[in-house]
Amino acid sequence: MTTTDAPAPARASVFSADEVERYARHLVLAEIGGPGQQKLKKASMLVVGAGGLGAPALLYLAAAGVGRLVVIDDDIVSLSNLQRQVIHTTERIGQPKTESAGALVAALNPHVVFEGVDARITADNAMELVSSVDVVIDGSDNFSTRYLVSDACALAGRPLVTAALGRFDATVTTLRPHEKNADGTPNPTYRCLFPEPPPAGTVPTCAEAGILGALAGVAGSLVALEAVRAVVGFGEGLVGRLLMIDTMSMRFETLSYGWDPDNPLTGESPTITDLSAHRR
Repeated sequence: MTTTDAPAPARASVFSADEVERYARHLVLAEIGGPGQQKLKKASMLVVGAGGLGAPALLYLAAAGVGRLVVIDDDIVSLSNLQRQVIHTTERIGQPKTESAGALVAALNPHVVFEGVDARITADNAMELVSSVDVVIDGSDNFSTRYLVSDACALAGRPLVTAALGRFDATVTTLRPHEKNADGTPNPTYRCLFPEPPPAGTVPTCAEAGILGALAGVAGSLVALEAVRAVVGFGEGLVGRLLMIDTMSMRFETLSYGWDPDNPLTGESPTITDLSAHRR
């Protein structure tokens, strides 16, 4: 794990003069204001992946003043990443993505503590990582990781903002299955939305299919917005709603989904009580 030299965020109720100016546009928003900005300052978030989704999300979370950002990624920066992974630069090609991301976060906001974990998230480390933060953001690019992270968040009782990118389309949703909605039923899990992953080989990788670079910025920014909302609590978020973005027709639509009593994680007869199934 690598940590920048940024100072730990203060826990005092008063912002420094630098912070007041830095967050001025948040502080004048009635929906955020001083109390909301303090919540962000005290918050910690885990970002899974410093790639297409994680890169823009990290920029906006750091700019927003999230006190502690933990990023896990075992990849290095490559030239082909730079078309969409805007937190990395040409001079950092060959560096671990966590190191590259940490440098830019520190340059953008020295009040943020950055912790880089140069590894993959697995069944062995997921619960510890997830339990150590307030909100989790999944920017991974494969279904096995998405199911692992969503299961871990549900078991640990942590909000999860998860997104996926296609060639010209993307989806974003927020999961809080450890809580109930207004009618008293549990909020849905990722498994309520997608009970099973698609068969192996049916969904092409980014390298195989390609991706519109700016689309990652749009979806990553929305992920950051949802993560900020999860901490501050303003407006109506994407719990129980899947935001679908189609850049070919420039259409944004939402699909509502609910708790499935037969889902194996939080259903009436749950069969997933730990992450052991992910070790197979």
